[in-house]
Amino acid sequence: MNERLLRGRTLSFVRRPEARDDHASYVFEEDGALLLADGRITAAGSYDEVIGKAPAGVEVIDHRPHLLMAGFIDPHIHFPQMQVTASYAANLLEWLNTYTFVEEQRFADSAHAERFATLFFDELLRNGTTTAAAYCSVHKGSADAYFAEAARRNLLMIGGKVMMDRNAPEALTDTARSGYDDTKSVISDWHGKARNHVAITPRFAITSTPAQLEAAGALAREHPDLLIQTHLSENHAEIAYTLELYPEAKDYTDIYSRYGLLTEKALLGHAIHLSDREMAAIAEAGAVAVHCPTSNLFLGSGLFDLQRIRTSGVRTAMATDIGGGSSYSMLRTLDEAYKIQQLRGFRVSPLESFWQATRGNGEALGLAGRIGTLEPGTDADIIALDAAATPAMAIRMETVTTLEEELFLLQTLGDDRSISKVYVAGEPVSTE
Repeated sequence: MNERLLRGRTLSFVRRPEARDDHASYVFEEDGALLLADGRITAAGSYDEVIGKAPAGVEVIDHRPHLLMAGFIDPHIHFPQMQVTASYAANLLEWLNTYTFVEEQRFADSAHAERFATLFFDELLRNGTTTAAAYCSVHKGSADAYFAEAARRNLLMIGGKVMMDRNAPEALTDTARSGYDDTKSVISDWHGKARNHVAITPRFAITSTPAQLEAAGALAREHPDLLIQTHLSENHAEIAYTLELYPEAKDYTDIYSRYGLLTEKALLGHAIHLSDREMAAIAEAGAVAVHCPTSNLFLGSGLFDLQRIRTSGVRTAMATDIGGGSSYSMLRTLDEAYKIQQLRGFRVSPLESFWQATRGNGEALGLAGRIGTLEPGTDADIIALDAAATPAMAIRMETVTTLEEELFLLQTLGDDRSISKVYVAGEPVSTE
C-alpha cells in the first residue's frame, strides 16, 4: 500500500454556503492533514489526529502555509479548441463558422488529436483542474485520443464524441446513424475504463437534425447512467435560428425535452436567455445550467442571472468553456463570474465560489461521492493553493486576516501561478 500524508491548511465543503457566516457548510483546519493510500483519501482532520492514524515512517509532505483543497472541476470545455482561444469575432455564430469549425476538422488526423490530448491535459493540470467534462470533435478518433491520454495519466475525465449532422462543413459532420454508432463504440471502448466517463454529446440543436436528436435520446434511454452535454440559449441569434429549425417547439429548451435529453443528467452549457417556462422545465427535470462567464463576456453573449436561476430551483455549475472562454484557470473563471453578478446587483461570497468550483461542480456531474471534497473514501485529487504566489498577491496577503479574504484574493488575483502542487489519485504530478 503506497501511503503518504499531506500536511497543510485544509478546506473542504459539505454543502453550498448559504451565507458568508455559514461556517457549518465547510470544514477548515488551520493545521490539517490528509492521509492518502491507493489513490484515495483514507483520513482527514487535524494534523495531530491524522498523524496518529498513519503508519510508522509514513512520508509526510508539508504544504504549509498553503491551502489544500479538492482539485478544481471544469464541467464544460472543448478539447479541440486550444488553438481557437483568443480568436477575434463579433459573436458566437461568426466565431463558430470562421474559426472553430475550421480548427476542429484537423482532429480527423489521429496524430494531431493525440498531440493535443497531451497539451490539453498539461494545461488543465497546470491550472489545478483535475476533472473536466469535454466536447471532443465529431471524429471518433478525437475521443479515443482524449480518453487514452486521460487513462495514461489516471485522470477522472468525462468526454464525448460530438454529434453534428448539419449546418457545419461536410468534413465536420456525421449522420444520425454514424453519430449513434460511433458514440456506442466510444462507450464500449472507454466508459468505466480506468477513470473515464463518456457523455452523450449532441453539440446543439442547430447542428443536429431531428433524426440525430432522436438518436441521442435513444442513447440516453439505453445508457441512463451517462451524462448528456449540449448547449442552450447562449446567444439571441442562435436562439432565433434554432426556433426556425424547430418551429413546432415551444422554445429552445422544449426541443431537448421532446427528444428525451432534458434529464437530471443533462449539462446545459450557458443557459443565459431563458423564459420562466424554460426555467421551470429545467428545474423540474433536475438538469444543470452551466455558467461560462469568460466565454459569455468574450463573445458578448449575455450576463448569466444566477439569482433568478437559483430562485427558480435550477441546479448550477461553472466552467471555462475553452475556446470561447479566455482562460483555463478556474480562479480566473470565478473572478469573472463574480463580476457578472456584481453587474446584476447580486453579491456572491468567495466561499460559495470555491464550493462551486469543487463540490458544487462535483454534484452537478453526479460525482460528489468521488471528487470535489477531501472526505475520507473519495479520490485523492488534491491541489495546494498559494495565495502569495505573485508579488502583488504577497503584498495583499500581508493584510489578510480571514479565510474569506484569502479565498477572495485567490479568485481575484490568482491564476496558474497560485497552483503550488497537484495530486492525481494521490500521486504528485508535474505541472511545468
